[in-house]
Amino acid sequence: MCGRFTNRYSWRELYELYMLSTGIPPSNFQPRYNIAPTQEVPVVRLKNGARDLVMMKWGLVPSFAKDLTGGAKFINARAETVTDKPMFKSAFLRRRCLVPADGFYDWKKEGKAKQPYFISLKDKAPFAFAGLWEWWRPRDGSKEVETFTIITTTANAVLAPLHDRMPVILTPEQWPVWLAEKPTSPGQLHALLKPLAADKLTAWPVSPAVNRPENDEPGLVEAI
Repeated sequence: MCGRFTNRYSWRELYELYMLSTGIPPSNFQPRYNIAPTQEVPVVRLKNGARDLVMMKWGLVPSFAKDLTGGAKFINARAETVTDKPMFKSAFLRRRCLVPADGFYDWKKEGKAKQPYFISLKDKAPFAFAGLWEWWRPRDGSKEVETFTIITTTANAVLAPLHDRMPVILTPEQWPVWLAEKPTSPGQLHALLKPLAADKLTAWPVSPAVNRPENDEPGLVEAI
């Protein structure tokens, strides 16, 4: 499960870290501390052989959907079935993307309550979630909508006490394979869809304020 995450990078940092092809930031771009489903998020994909950043809604809506209402149900795709389900099969083969992030949240059940935790890399190195994107065209002929989902896999030892799933985390050296910047095979792609080594991650409890999507400030990631 991946239901909230952070992207605290500035536009300049994203441009340099991801070696983007455009130097023009999206309008009103700013660091995010509590990204929630259905919100617009910066996503990196390959366009004309170069890395392009676009804003997409989180929650995949396939091109054959009747409307956009089901997007919130498909914020994640399971690595084990991503090549089998019609919802994700085509996107896995042709529309893979990177979802820039520097941390994410998960919740641990403690009695009747759930305590939120923030998870990030110990060395603070850049990473991205493995994502898939799709486009959907309204029947009235208006502008098409682009959406994405984050692939999840089994939890490692750090995440297991919180949840049995975790997002697939890709390190910079894996990005060219996932984006198919060079010839890749299905086997190479599947090899990336595994849990990140537990010794690379750290987690700490944070304020329940993160439970409310409207809260989006730096203090959300601070340990309590």
